[in-house]
Amino acid sequence: MTKAEEQELVFKALADHRRREILDLLKQRPRTTGELCAQFRDIDRCTVMQHLGVLEKADLVIVKREGRLRWNYLNAVPIKQIHDRWIGQYATHAVELLARMKSEIEEKRTIADKT
Repeated sequence: MTKAEEQELVFKALADHRRREILDLLKQRPRTTGELCAQFRDIDRCTVMQHLGVLEKADLVIVKREGRLRWNYLNAVPIKQIHDRWIGQYATHAVELLARMKSEIEEKRTIADKT
């Protein structure tokens, strides 16, 4: 799978609010599938499992089986890679743009104050 295809899977996984909620829960601590299902009383177990499947395919969730239990762990590495590739670069650009705008406004104020 190419890097672009891997990133597509991550973006797709993060596009759904339920999957983001699951990741938020896993950020606190690893949870069993049963614990996750109990958190979402308005959707059935099958739907939660489908969401977990999408997250697992995107490598955002790592599953470890212990007997009959299925433990789900957050893997934040793909999110960090997205941040480094997209958000970090755009944030730096935005900060630089805002700094230039601030300088221009301050220059105009200085000129206006002198007149």
